[in-house]
Amino acid sequence: MDERWHTSSYSSNHGGNCVEVAEWSDSVGVRDTRDRDGGHLSFPLAEWSVFLAEVRRGEL
Repeated sequence: MDERWHTSSYSSNHGGNCVEVAEWSDSVGVRDTRDRDGGHLSFPLAEWSVFLAEVRRGEL
């Protein structure tokens, strides 16, 4: 996996409550910026797209 982690544009810079994301060819990884060694969650691209669409519509 090509791990190109970056801070999510939806993260808050207040108090260090941020998540990082990495886009791979078939999935997206999400991890806690303050606990990078704590592992990550992976989501298939289709599920991630639905999640982002709901966030953008203010449903989450």
